[in-house]
Amino acid sequence: MRRDRIWAWWLTGGLAAAAGYLVLPADTTVAELLYDATGLLAALAIAGAAKLHRPSRPLIWYLFAAGIALSVLGDAIFDMLMPAAGGPAALSVADLWYFFSYPALAAGMLLILRQRPGRGLERLLEAAIIATGVGLVLWIFVLHPFARDSGTTLADRWVATAYPAIDVVLVALALLLLAGAGGRRPAASLLTVAALLLLAGDVAYSLLTLYAGGTTPLVNALYLLAYAFWAAAALHPAAVTGQPAALPEVRTRRLWLTLFAASSLLGPALLLMPRIGGDPSDRRAVAIGSIVLFLLVVTRLAGYMRQVRRQQAQLHRLAMTDDLTGLANRRALERALRSAAADGRPQIALFGLNGFKNVNDELGRPAADQVLTVVAARLVAGAPDGALVARTGGDEFAVLLTDSHAQFLLATAFALTGDLGSPVSADGRDLLVGVSVGMAGGAGVDPVELLRQAEVAMHAAKRAGEPVRWSPALDQRDIEHAQLGAELRLALDAGQFRVVYQPIVELPSGRTTAVEALVRWEHPVRGLVSPAAFIPVAEQNGLIVELGAWIMRTACARLALWRASLGSSAPGRISVNVSAKQLARPGFPGFVAEVLAETGLPASCLTVEVTETAVFEGGPAVVALHELRALGVRVALDDFGTGHSSLGLLQTVPVDTIKVDKSFVDDITEAGRPTVIAEALIRLSGGLGLSAVAEGVETAEQAAALTRLGYRYLQGYHYGRPMADPEFASFPVAA
Repeated sequence: MRRDRIWAWWLTGGLAAAAGYLVLPADTTVAELLYDATGLLAALAIAGAAKLHRPSRPLIWYLFAAGIALSVLGDAIFDMLMPAAGGPAALSVADLWYFFSYPALAAGMLLILRQRPGRGLERLLEAAIIATGVGLVLWIFVLHPFARDSGTTLADRWVATAYPAIDVVLVALALLLLAGAGGRRPAASLLTVAALLLLAGDVAYSLLTLYAGGTTPLVNALYLLAYAFWAAAALHPAAVTGQPAALPEVRTRRLWLTLFAASSLLGPALLLMPRIGGDPSDRRAVAIGSIVLFLLVVTRLAGYMRQVRRQQAQLHRLAMTDDLTGLANRRALERALRSAAADGRPQIALFGLNGFKNVNDELGRPAADQVLTVVAARLVAGAPDGALVARTGGDEFAVLLTDSHAQFLLATAFALTGDLGSPVSADGRDLLVGVSVGMAGGAGVDPVELLRQAEVAMHAAKRAGEPVRWSPALDQRDIEHAQLGAELRLALDAGQFRVVYQPIVELPSGRTTAVEALVRWEHPVRGLVSPAAFIPVAEQNGLIVELGAWIMRTACARLALWRASLGSSAPGRISVNVSAKQLARPGFPGFVAEVLAETGLPASCLTVEVTETAVFEGGPAVVALHELRALGVRVALDDFGTGHSSLGLLQTVPVDTIKVDKSFVDDITEAGRPTVIAEALIRLSGGLGLSAVAEGVETAEQAAALTRLGYRYLQGYHYGRPMADPEFASFPVAA
């Protein structure tokens, strides 16, 4: 038997037991045994369901089992007492057990209701509203006629009214369960049917006992069905103590409003009935019931309004707070900016984390979240009193001073930058998190414009490597960059770029052993545009990827042509500069392999030059270099000695050549630090088995000094300027 169908089989058996009870002769031992056995099995089934489904609150079902068991015990005592009394007694010892069963059943329902969102008092008020409305109707049509019947004893009237009144409470609780059951509606529906059957049985029992002198088997059949439905609710897989699959909010509210509106209007509706309006006792009952309903509804609505206000405050916090860090979010920052701009001189600093994407990519989201949380805590701890700290984006934070001046903001920015300079522990590692700080502020500036200015300054700070305060010049530069970026697109389409080649000379032979491919822009209006002007723009707008791909194809094709036409006189290798964005682009090593295959150039003839900045943060860039190295392509570290951690990169990056920066060559003819560094670098490269190329050699004296230090590869204007069609003659050896 499938476990999820046990409830259905049980319910079928319960219906069969009720039908069998009706068929058996009344008041026989067999009928009484069937009746008591069915109730006892129901209690055991409910207790067993707690073991079967293992709900989070098994006490609920044990209370239900106890309630049914107490009722069955009352039935057994009633069966023993009835022959001695000569018929059903209005009040007996059995009623004691019946009454004990109701608190257990009600307690179980209340525990279920406590698991629903909301406070226990609110649940009780809702139950009281339903019970009062339904109880008022029951009083007018059933209980009041019993109470005023002078032909019955006080005990008879008390029993006749007590059971239905308690049943009304159970029905009210069950209806509350049904209204908020969500995905547990089948089990809640079974409980509601069980409570209604119990109410119907008690009302029928009271009517028949008072006016017919006894009951019929049909009444006991209603009790049997109540037992069966109660146990079926416990055995159902969607037991009400499980996790609900939430009912749509609109549907839940509609059920709730319908239920309470109907209960609240029952009192006034009863007054419209002529027979009730003419009876003073009924009018008083309706008046009292209506007053009670009114007070209960007002109290519940007051609680509902408090709940709405709490939810409104919670929604406001959610709307204005960053989920991860607990800081104010961008919306809250903008609101605070508007307020500060109206009343004072706001100053704002934006902090952008450098290289945060690599932390996310390499260590994962949890480690990245730890970094953000630590950064947020340090900003809050170091910010001045009264400052607003906000998270404005994935890796961006803001500190707003609502009424301050530029110098104080600058001092604050430097202090916070120092606080953020300490290593951040994440995922068992100590990480250094760099920040770029952009500042803006002043009275009379539109808040949106002020935030834009700070963002512009922050991006400028990323390029400058130090905090930057906004100035109109930054906007002008951005405008120029935007215009230049648009012209770059046109230049690529129009073929305005040229590749030129600068020789790299090998000593002592003096022959051109390699060339470096460099790009030049021949603008039809601006003339020759310096790479220092357009390369950063291409990096920023992403066109560097397309431009770099064109340079790679052009350079490889040119060396292949030289090898075919010049033979041994052709340079042995060609160096092509590759940007960080190219390296980070998926499939870049595959693209290089495709170019080499198309041009027929051996991989060993190609050297890719990368800056220390491009590979400093690791990640996909270093992975791409390893893949290129596996193809046979050589790797050169350009501008060596000027980046973040040159020596550390030699351990992580697959380097074949270091290119010593021009800043160490300029003063090589004089004794001092540059000479010492240049000498240390050539020894370092030799010890690691790397070749070293000295860049920026402009005079014979520099060439001679570098030769004495042991350099064998030189590059610079002394040996030739970059040209589209260079000549590869041997150069004289420096003395």
